[in-house]
Amino acid sequence: MTTTFAVAHMVAHGEPYDLGLAHGTALKKRLRAFLDDGVARLNHLLPAAVSVAGLAGDIAAYRAEITRSTPRLADEIAGLAAGAGLTLDEATLLQLRREIMGYQRIPTRGDCTTYARPGVLAQTVDLNGNLDDQIAVLEVGHGDRKALVLSFAGLLGYLGVNSRGLAVGLNLVLGGHWGPGLPPYLAIRHLLDTATSVESAIATLRSLPLASSRTIVLADATGTACVEILGDEHRVTTTRESVHTNHFLAPEFTGRDELNVFARNSSLRRLQMAKSALRALPAEADPDEHFAVLSQPPICVADDGDIRRERTVAAVVLDAKNGALHLRPGDPRLSRTQSFRL
Repeated sequence: MTTTFAVAHMVAHGEPYDLGLAHGTALKKRLRAFLDDGVARLNHLLPAAVSVAGLAGDIAAYRAEITRSTPRLADEIAGLAAGAGLTLDEATLLQLRREIMGYQRIPTRGDCTTYARPGVLAQTVDLNGNLDDQIAVLEVGHGDRKALVLSFAGLLGYLGVNSRGLAVGLNLVLGGHWGPGLPPYLAIRHLLDTATSVESAIATLRSLPLASSRTIVLADATGTACVEILGDEHRVTTTRESVHTNHFLAPEFTGRDELNVFARNSSLRRLQMAKSALRALPAEADPDEHFAVLSQPPICVADDGDIRRERTVAAVVLDAKNGALHLRPGDPRLSRTQSFRL
């Protein structure tokens, strides 16, 4: 059975505030309803209820870091708030949900399987909170720079591809102290706005104080890289092809990996399957061939009915050479491919 999803497609070009204003205006009803659903569904996921007012101190601390590191994105968040009729704290909270959840308070299993080769990056998006109803594709730009960004529930960034031929994906990895800093999703958007290659993206990442641990996967026309980030430390692996799941691969980081044993076993299985599948894919594989890989269990994680558990809510193939984002929303086995091009 094929499932139909209403994926919002928002196109805006101009100054940051105007981009946020257009985004908020386009999704005003959806974002208000999402925030009213258990405070952006956080209260369906956390062991103790939270409120926007109760999180005000944390939100302010993160906002100060966002403003310091990426002032243009801070302006865009202000525009998002104005367009959607939200408070600035509410619009900022939408960027921080993953950091607010943390990894000490919920039994995280890990999420996402990502692989890349020159010109192409493909991955599943595994999240809790039933976020497949919140998917949007943002086409944003300023001047001659444009990007296609996959977004969930008002996020300014998650993953995407830009007009300079750079694709950016990610994996959750767990370790170190999480606290006020630049959320990795916003760091990815900053890369899409500013970086022109894998090399320049790596240099930019080294300058950003990330709020939480992540692996950032990069691809351009000539190569790929995985950047594992733990606190203020970075481990970079630059290769022709990259595969990453949810455990640290750098020897210096493996002893500090906080992924639980069940999630680690899943991560290991997905890593091996993705490596084997990538080796078998032809050099010029089309999006459907990549989606066939992303649709295979255990790479594709089925819905077990528990909103607290991660499942595959989307699969994406990024074509860096042609500036295209190919998306299967929801379970990729059950949805049709939707394509967006710069």
